[in-house]
Amino acid sequence: GVSPAWLLSQDDLREDYIERAEHELGIIHQMGYDEYFLIVLDFVGYAKSHGIPTGPGRGSGAGSLVAFLVGITDVDSLKYGLLFERFLNPERVSMPDFDIDFSDERREEVIRYVEEKYGSDRVCQIITFGTLSARAAVRDVGRVLGMPYNDVDTVAKLIPRELGITIDKALKSSDLRALYENDENVRRLIDLSRKVEGMPRHASTHAAGVVITRDTVESYVPLARNDESIVTQFTMTTLEELGLLKIDFLGLRTLTVIDYAKRSIKKRIPDFSEDMIDYEDEEVFKMLSSGKTEGVFQFESAGMRSVLMGLKPQSIEDLIAVISLYRPGPMDSIPTYIANRHD
Repeated sequence: GVSPAWLLSQDDLREDYIERAEHELGIIHQMGYDEYFLIVLDFVGYAKSHGIPTGPGRGSGAGSLVAFLVGITDVDSLKYGLLFERFLNPERVSMPDFDIDFSDERREEVIRYVEEKYGSDRVCQIITFGTLSARAAVRDVGRVLGMPYNDVDTVAKLIPRELGITIDKALKSSDLRALYENDENVRRLIDLSRKVEGMPRHASTHAAGVVITRDTVESYVPLARNDESIVTQFTMTTLEELGLLKIDFLGLRTLTVIDYAKRSIKKRIPDFSEDMIDYEDEEVFKMLSSGKTEGVFQFESAGMRSVLMGLKPQSIEDLIAVISLYRPGPMDSIPTYIANRHD
Protein backbone atom coordinates (compact mmCIF):
# COMPACT_ATOMS: atom_id res chain seq x y z
CA GLY A 1 0.00 0.00 0.00
CA VAL A 2 0.91 3.65 -0.23
CA SER A 3 2.02 4.71 3.24
CA PRO A 4 1.30 8.36 4.09
CA ALA A 5 4.38 10.59 3.99
CA TRP A 6 4.43 11.32 7.72
CA LEU A 7 4.91 7.63 8.50
CA LEU A 8 8.31 7.74 6.84
CA SER A 9 9.75 10.23 9.34
CA GLN A 10 10.25 8.28 12.56
CA ASP A 11 9.81 11.36 14.82
CA ASP A 12 6.16 11.42 13.92
CA LEU A 13 5.47 7.83 15.00
CA ARG A 14 3.53 9.06 17.99
CA GLU A 15 2.69 6.70 20.81
CA ASP A 16 -1.10 7.08 20.31
CA TYR A 17 -0.84 6.01 16.66
CA ILE A 18 1.16 2.88 17.52
CA GLU A 19 -1.23 2.02 20.35
CA ARG A 20 -4.33 2.46 18.18
CA ALA A 21 -2.82 0.49 15.26
CA GLU A 22 -1.90 -2.43 17.55
CA HIS A 23 -5.38 -2.39 19.13
CA GLU A 24 -7.02 -2.51 15.68
CA LEU A 25 -4.69 -5.20 14.30
CA GLY A 26 -5.48 -7.35 17.35
CA ILE A 27 -9.24 -7.15 16.74
CA ILE A 28 -8.91 -7.58 12.95
CA HIS A 29 -6.87 -10.74 13.51
CA GLN A 30 -9.03 -12.09 16.35
CA MET A 31 -12.17 -11.73 14.22
CA GLY A 32 -10.56 -13.31 11.16
CA TYR A 33 -10.60 -10.26 8.86
CA ASP A 34 -6.92 -10.22 7.83
CA GLU A 35 -7.69 -11.55 4.35
CA TYR A 36 -10.61 -9.14 3.98
CA PHE A 37 -8.28 -6.17 4.47
CA LEU A 38 -5.74 -7.65 2.04
CA ILE A 39 -8.39 -8.21 -0.67
CA VAL A 40 -9.70 -4.64 -0.34
CA LEU A 41 -6.16 -3.23 -0.25
CA ASP A 42 -5.33 -5.16 -3.42
CA PHE A 43 -8.12 -3.79 -5.59
CA VAL A 44 -7.89 -0.25 -4.15
CA GLY A 45 -4.14 -0.40 -4.91
CA TYR A 46 -4.95 -1.51 -8.45
CA ALA A 47 -7.32 1.45 -8.93
CA LYS A 48 -4.85 3.97 -7.51
CA SER A 49 -1.94 2.67 -9.60
CA HIS A 50 -4.07 2.76 -12.78
CA GLY A 51 -5.31 6.32 -12.30
CA ILE A 52 -8.89 5.26 -11.50
CA PRO A 53 -10.29 7.95 -9.16
CA THR A 54 -11.04 6.48 -5.72
CA GLY A 55 -12.88 8.05 -2.79
CA PRO A 56 -10.93 8.98 0.35
CA GLY A 57 -13.12 6.69 2.47
CA ARG A 58 -16.66 7.03 3.74
CA GLY A 59 -18.90 5.44 6.33
CA SER A 60 -17.66 3.34 9.24
CA GLY A 61 -14.55 2.11 7.38
CA ALA A 62 -13.03 5.58 7.68
CA GLY A 63 -12.81 4.94 11.43
CA SER A 64 -10.02 2.42 10.93
CA LEU A 65 -6.48 3.75 11.39
CA VAL A 66 -5.03 0.55 9.87
CA ALA A 67 -7.04 1.19 6.69
CA PHE A 68 -5.48 4.67 6.54
CA LEU A 69 -1.94 3.44 7.21
CA VAL A 70 -2.02 0.84 4.43
CA GLY A 71 -3.70 3.21 1.96
CA ILE A 72 -7.25 1.83 1.73
CA THR A 73 -8.64 5.17 2.98
CA ASP A 74 -7.12 8.67 3.07
CA VAL A 75 -8.74 9.76 6.33
CA ASP A 76 -6.64 9.96 9.51
CA SER A 77 -9.15 8.61 12.03
CA LEU A 78 -7.16 9.80 15.07
CA LYS A 79 -7.00 13.37 13.77
CA TYR A 80 -10.80 13.49 13.44
CA GLY A 81 -11.61 11.36 16.49
CA LEU A 82 -13.36 8.59 14.51
CA LEU A 83 -14.29 5.34 16.23
CA PHE A 84 -12.87 2.02 15.02
CA GLU A 85 -15.59 0.16 16.96
CA ARG A 86 -18.30 1.44 14.60
CA PHE A 87 -16.54 -0.51 11.87
CA LEU A 88 -15.46 -3.65 13.71
CA ASN A 89 -15.77 -4.90 17.26
CA PRO A 90 -16.12 -8.33 18.87
CA GLU A 91 -19.82 -7.68 19.66
CA ARG A 92 -20.65 -6.79 16.07
CA VAL A 93 -22.48 -9.63 14.35
CA SER A 94 -22.76 -8.36 10.77
CA MET A 95 -19.81 -8.23 8.38
CA PRO A 96 -17.74 -5.03 8.39
CA ASP A 97 -18.14 -3.00 5.27
CA PHE A 98 -15.77 -0.71 3.40
CA ASP A 99 -17.86 1.50 1.15
CA ILE A 100 -15.34 1.98 -1.64
CA ASP A 101 -16.19 4.69 -4.17
CA PHE A 102 -14.79 4.67 -7.70
CA SER A 103 -15.31 6.99 -10.64
CA ASP A 104 -18.57 5.88 -12.25
CA GLU A 105 -16.90 5.84 -15.67
CA ARG A 106 -14.22 3.34 -14.57
CA ARG A 107 -15.81 1.29 -11.79
CA GLU A 108 -16.27 -1.66 -14.18
CA GLU A 109 -12.49 -1.85 -14.68
CA VAL A 110 -12.00 -2.57 -10.98
CA ILE A 111 -14.67 -5.31 -11.02
CA ARG A 112 -13.03 -6.82 -14.16
CA TYR A 113 -9.68 -6.82 -12.32
CA VAL A 114 -11.18 -8.67 -9.34
CA GLU A 115 -12.80 -11.22 -11.68
CA GLU A 116 -9.49 -11.85 -13.45
CA LYS A 117 -7.59 -12.12 -10.18
CA TYR A 118 -9.90 -14.56 -8.35
CA GLY A 119 -11.58 -16.18 -11.36
CA SER A 120 -14.92 -15.25 -12.90
CA ASP A 121 -16.47 -18.36 -11.29
CA ARG A 122 -15.60 -16.96 -7.82
CA VAL A 123 -16.79 -13.37 -8.29
CA CYS A 124 -20.47 -12.70 -8.84
CA GLN A 125 -22.91 -9.81 -8.85
CA ILE A 126 -25.88 -9.92 -6.50
CA ILE A 127 -29.62 -10.00 -7.19
CA THR A 128 -31.92 -7.38 -5.74
CA PHE A 129 -35.72 -7.36 -5.80
CA GLY A 130 -37.63 -4.21 -6.62
CA THR A 131 -40.68 -4.11 -4.33
CA LEU A 132 -44.04 -2.46 -4.91
CA SER A 133 -44.23 0.92 -3.22
CA ALA A 134 -47.67 2.31 -2.33
CA ARG A 135 -47.92 4.31 -5.58
CA ALA A 136 -46.55 1.52 -7.77
CA ALA A 137 -48.99 -0.98 -6.24
CA VAL A 138 -51.95 1.28 -7.09
CA ARG A 139 -50.74 1.84 -10.67
CA ASP A 140 -50.02 -1.87 -11.32
CA VAL A 141 -53.32 -3.06 -9.83
CA GLY A 142 -55.23 -0.36 -11.75
CA ARG A 143 -53.66 -1.58 -14.99
CA VAL A 144 -54.62 -5.20 -14.25
CA LEU A 145 -58.21 -4.20 -13.41
CA GLY A 146 -58.40 -2.31 -16.72
CA MET A 147 -59.40 0.93 -15.02
CA PRO A 148 -59.10 4.21 -17.01
CA TYR A 149 -55.58 5.66 -16.68
CA ASN A 150 -56.81 9.04 -15.40
CA ASP A 151 -58.83 7.49 -12.55
CA VAL A 152 -55.83 5.45 -11.38
CA ASP A 153 -53.52 8.44 -11.78
CA THR A 154 -55.77 10.58 -9.56
CA VAL A 155 -55.65 7.98 -6.77
CA ALA A 156 -51.88 7.41 -7.10
CA LYS A 157 -51.15 11.13 -6.91
CA LEU A 158 -53.06 11.40 -3.62
CA ILE A 159 -50.40 9.18 -2.03
CA PRO A 160 -47.67 11.54 -0.72
CA ARG A 161 -44.08 11.04 -1.94
CA GLU A 162 -42.63 10.32 1.50
CA LEU A 163 -40.07 7.80 2.66
CA GLY A 164 -41.81 4.72 4.09
CA ILE A 165 -45.32 5.86 3.10
CA THR A 166 -47.95 3.10 3.06
CA ILE A 167 -51.46 3.05 1.62
CA ASP A 168 -52.88 2.86 5.16
CA LYS A 169 -50.97 6.01 6.17
CA ALA A 170 -52.11 7.78 2.99
CA LEU A 171 -55.75 6.90 3.77
CA LYS A 172 -55.57 9.19 6.80
CA SER A 173 -55.68 12.18 4.40
CA SER A 174 -59.22 13.46 3.86
CA ASP A 175 -59.09 13.56 0.02
CA LEU A 176 -58.12 9.93 -0.45
CA ARG A 177 -60.41 8.80 2.37
CA ALA A 178 -63.40 10.53 0.71
CA LEU A 179 -62.71 8.88 -2.65
CA TYR A 180 -62.30 5.50 -0.91
CA GLU A 181 -65.62 5.80 0.90
CA ASN A 182 -67.67 7.19 -1.99
CA ASP A 183 -66.37 5.35 -5.04
CA GLU A 184 -66.76 1.60 -5.21
CA ASN A 185 -64.10 1.21 -7.94
CA VAL A 186 -61.56 3.18 -5.94
CA ARG A 187 -62.33 1.07 -2.87
CA ARG A 188 -61.72 -2.13 -4.84
CA LEU A 189 -58.49 -0.69 -6.30
CA ILE A 190 -57.14 0.33 -2.89
CA ASP A 191 -58.16 -2.88 -1.09
CA LEU A 192 -56.37 -5.00 -3.69
CA SER A 193 -53.35 -2.67 -3.72
CA ARG A 194 -52.96 -3.03 0.06
CA LYS A 195 -52.59 -6.80 -0.40
CA VAL A 196 -49.71 -6.57 -2.89
CA GLU A 197 -47.98 -3.50 -1.40
CA GLY A 198 -44.38 -4.30 -0.39
CA MET A 199 -44.22 -7.55 -2.41
CA PRO A 200 -41.29 -8.18 -4.78
CA ARG A 201 -42.17 -6.95 -8.27
CA HIS A 202 -39.12 -7.71 -10.40
CA ALA A 203 -35.50 -8.81 -10.10
CA SER A 204 -32.52 -6.70 -11.07
CA THR A 205 -28.79 -6.56 -10.38
CA HIS A 206 -27.64 -4.83 -7.19
CA ALA A 207 -26.05 -1.51 -8.10
CA ALA A 208 -22.78 -2.06 -6.26
CA GLY A 209 -22.60 -5.37 -4.40
CA VAL A 210 -20.25 -8.11 -5.55
CA VAL A 211 -19.66 -11.39 -3.72
CA ILE A 212 -16.19 -12.99 -3.68
CA THR A 213 -15.90 -16.64 -2.63
CA ARG A 214 -13.05 -19.07 -1.90
CA ASP A 215 -14.51 -21.97 -3.94
CA THR A 216 -16.74 -21.47 -6.98
CA VAL A 217 -19.81 -19.33 -6.24
CA GLU A 218 -22.27 -22.02 -7.32
CA SER A 219 -20.93 -24.38 -4.66
CA TYR A 220 -22.44 -22.00 -2.06
CA VAL A 221 -25.51 -20.43 -3.68
CA PRO A 222 -27.78 -20.92 -6.71
CA LEU A 223 -27.16 -18.57 -9.65
CA ALA A 224 -29.43 -17.02 -12.26
CA ARG A 225 -29.01 -15.15 -15.53
CA ASN A 226 -30.27 -11.59 -15.30
CA ASP A 227 -30.16 -9.82 -18.67
CA GLU A 228 -26.46 -10.02 -19.57
CA SER A 229 -24.95 -10.81 -16.18
CA ILE A 230 -24.94 -13.86 -13.94
CA VAL A 231 -26.23 -13.05 -10.44
CA THR A 232 -26.73 -14.90 -7.16
CA GLN A 233 -30.34 -15.96 -6.55
CA PHE A 234 -30.03 -14.85 -2.93
CA THR A 235 -30.10 -11.18 -1.92
CA MET A 236 -27.39 -9.38 -0.03
CA THR A 237 -28.76 -9.97 3.46
CA THR A 238 -29.04 -13.74 2.89
CA LEU A 239 -25.49 -13.89 1.52
CA GLU A 240 -24.21 -12.13 4.63
CA GLU A 241 -26.13 -14.55 6.86
CA LEU A 242 -24.37 -17.39 5.04
CA GLY A 243 -21.04 -15.77 5.94
CA LEU A 244 -20.04 -14.92 2.36
CA LEU A 245 -17.90 -11.88 1.62
CA LYS A 246 -19.80 -9.04 -0.02
CA ILE A 247 -17.98 -5.94 -1.21
CA ASP A 248 -19.59 -2.74 -2.48
CA PHE A 249 -17.98 -1.24 -5.57
CA LEU A 250 -19.82 2.06 -5.69
CA GLY A 251 -19.76 4.12 -8.88
CA LEU A 252 -19.72 7.81 -8.00
CA ARG A 253 -20.31 10.56 -10.55
CA THR A 254 -18.74 13.13 -8.21
CA LEU A 255 -15.34 11.41 -8.44
CA THR A 256 -15.48 11.61 -12.23
CA VAL A 257 -16.31 15.34 -12.05
CA ILE A 258 -13.43 15.96 -9.59
CA ASP A 259 -11.08 14.07 -11.93
CA TYR A 260 -12.07 16.27 -14.89
CA ALA A 261 -11.62 19.38 -12.70
CA LYS A 262 -8.14 18.23 -11.60
CA ARG A 263 -7.10 17.64 -15.21
CA SER A 264 -8.19 21.10 -16.28
CA ILE A 265 -6.41 22.73 -13.28
CA LYS A 266 -3.21 20.85 -14.16
CA LYS A 267 -3.15 22.56 -17.54
CA ARG A 268 -2.45 25.80 -15.67
CA ILE A 269 -0.74 24.47 -12.50
CA PRO A 270 1.15 21.34 -13.62
CA ASP A 271 2.15 20.15 -10.12
CA PHE A 272 -1.34 20.58 -8.62
CA SER A 273 -2.67 17.87 -6.27
CA GLU A 274 -5.63 17.86 -3.89
CA ASP A 275 -3.21 17.76 -0.93
CA MET A 276 -2.54 21.44 -1.64
CA ILE A 277 -6.14 22.41 -0.88
CA ASP A 278 -6.62 24.44 2.29
CA TYR A 279 -9.33 22.96 4.55
CA GLU A 280 -9.84 26.39 6.11
CA ASP A 281 -10.48 28.32 2.89
CA GLU A 282 -13.01 30.99 3.87
CA GLU A 283 -14.41 31.35 0.36
CA VAL A 284 -15.51 27.69 0.38
CA PHE A 285 -17.38 28.12 3.66
CA LYS A 286 -19.02 31.28 2.30
CA MET A 287 -20.17 29.34 -0.76
CA LEU A 288 -21.60 26.51 1.37
CA SER A 289 -23.27 28.94 3.83
CA SER A 290 -25.08 30.66 0.98
CA GLY A 291 -26.49 27.31 -0.19
CA LYS A 292 -24.67 27.28 -3.54
CA THR A 293 -24.09 23.53 -3.43
CA GLU A 294 -25.38 22.09 -6.70
CA GLY A 295 -23.00 19.28 -7.60
CA VAL A 296 -21.38 19.13 -4.13
CA PHE A 297 -21.44 15.53 -2.88
CA GLN A 298 -24.08 14.95 -0.15
CA PHE A 299 -24.95 18.68 0.05
CA GLU A 300 -27.23 18.94 -2.98
CA SER A 301 -30.75 18.38 -1.66
CA ALA A 302 -33.05 21.30 -0.89
CA GLY A 303 -33.29 20.24 2.76
CA MET A 304 -29.51 20.02 3.14
CA ARG A 305 -29.09 23.44 1.54
CA SER A 306 -31.47 25.07 3.99
CA VAL A 307 -29.59 23.43 6.90
CA LEU A 308 -26.28 24.82 5.58
CA MET A 309 -27.78 28.28 5.20
CA GLY A 310 -29.06 28.11 8.78
CA LEU A 311 -25.87 26.72 10.32
CA LYS A 312 -23.35 28.84 8.33
CA PRO A 313 -20.50 26.27 8.73
CA GLN A 314 -17.07 27.66 9.71
CA SER A 315 -14.95 24.49 9.77
CA ILE A 316 -14.73 20.94 8.44
CA GLU A 317 -16.04 19.73 11.83
CA ASP A 318 -19.26 21.69 11.18
CA LEU A 319 -19.62 19.89 7.83
CA ILE A 320 -19.05 16.51 9.52
CA ALA A 321 -21.80 17.35 12.04
CA VAL A 322 -24.25 18.37 9.30
CA ILE A 323 -23.79 15.12 7.35
CA SER A 324 -24.04 13.05 10.55
CA LEU A 325 -27.24 14.76 11.67
CA TYR A 326 -28.93 14.77 8.27
CA ARG A 327 -30.53 11.31 8.47
CA PRO A 328 -33.80 9.88 9.81
CA GLY A 329 -33.92 10.28 13.60
CA PRO A 330 -31.29 12.91 14.41
CA MET A 331 -32.83 15.20 11.75
CA ASP A 332 -35.56 16.25 14.17
CA SER A 333 -32.90 17.87 16.39
CA ILE A 334 -31.22 19.94 13.65
CA PRO A 335 -33.04 23.23 14.56
CA THR A 336 -31.93 22.84 18.21
CA TYR A 337 -28.38 22.05 17.08
CA ILE A 338 -28.25 25.15 14.86
CA ALA A 339 -29.62 27.38 17.65
CA ASN A 340 -27.00 26.06 20.09
CA ARG A 341 -24.19 26.27 17.53
CA HIS A 342 -24.75 30.03 17.19
CA ASP A 343 -25.15 30.55 20.91
